[in-house]
Amino acid sequence: MTDPVFFAPSRRYTAGEVANLTGASLLDSAQAGIAIEALAPANEGGNGALVFVDGKRNFALMQSLRAAAVLCPADFAGKAPPGIAVLMHPRPQQAFAMVGRLLFPQAATPGPMTGETGISAHAFVDPSAHVEEGAIVEAGAVIGPGVSIGSGTVIAPHAVVGRSCQIGRDGFVGPGASIQYALVGNRVIIHGGARIGQDGFGFVGGAKGPERVPQIGRVIIQDDVEIGSNSTVDRGAMSDTIIGQGTKIDNLVQIAHNVRIGRNCIIAGLSGISGSVVVGDNVTMGGGVGLADHLTIGPGAKLAARSGFMSNVPAGEVWGGYPAQPMAEAMREIAMLRRMARTRKQGDGNG
Repeated sequence: MTDPVFFAPSRRYTAGEVANLTGASLLDSAQAGIAIEALAPANEGGNGALVFVDGKRNFALMQSLRAAAVLCPADFAGKAPPGIAVLMHPRPQQAFAMVGRLLFPQAATPGPMTGETGISAHAFVDPSAHVEEGAIVEAGAVIGPGVSIGSGTVIAPHAVVGRSCQIGRDGFVGPGASIQYALVGNRVIIHGGARIGQDGFGFVGGAKGPERVPQIGRVIIQDDVEIGSNSTVDRGAMSDTIIGQGTKIDNLVQIAHNVRIGRNCIIAGLSGISGSVVVGDNVTMGGGVGLADHLTIGPGAKLAARSGFMSNVPAGEVWGGYPAQPMAEAMREIAMLRRMARTRKQGDGNG
């Protein structure tokens, strides 16, 4: 049995077309007709492949490239082997990603899993729901009363959209995902197994133990957001939980009630954001970041992976460690501990 091809290129592109599309400069115009029909990492390459090389630590890869074309910074251009079309670009990876979306559009945006169109005969759609023409509701999906789903949006098998939720156009709700008490914008991708709008973790001490605080807020997800598989976004307690436009959230992320995340943030997997945290625009969080409740993370801040935050982070700063602090201070502490450990080890040896 032959291996299945899950992603076939949409068509061939020439090096000249790639240059025009990305704004790259072709080192040798005579190579404009070289055909590109695949993507590959620079250390593998292959016939017809486009690769990219960026960053000083990858510079050595240039001399051993095997590819049809390479995207690279201008100062790398002279090191490519003969016969490879060199496309000079100040941001090679960004240009590479753009070409990838053109070559493999099916990989850039999730589509129907069953190949169905329209509303499947095996889905449940409440009669009061409004599903625009061009939307797809696949087998096993459940659409509750009063729901609105925009044209071009795909509701995958066994996804559940609860009462009165609104989902915009050209989005995707993955298999087994659930959405409730939520308003979702256009071009939003919610991957399989994600949970949107469930109770926030709100309890108050009572005579017989913790007693539930009713969670009566919503989840607001703005346009162009992506939420990874098995991530969770709790609805607000009394105000709303908000995910800002263009924010990308990895798999296995927990976002608690009343959290407000700004625009164009990047949140890597296994991060946890406690209740009522405010995250500014363009914040980047590494994997496994933990934020205590009621913190404010300033716009443009960068939070290092596996760091624990108990203090507000000013705009534009880089913090890390446990407990987290400005990165320069955290690195000085690590260096000091290493010196102390070496001194202790030397002392033990002399004893």
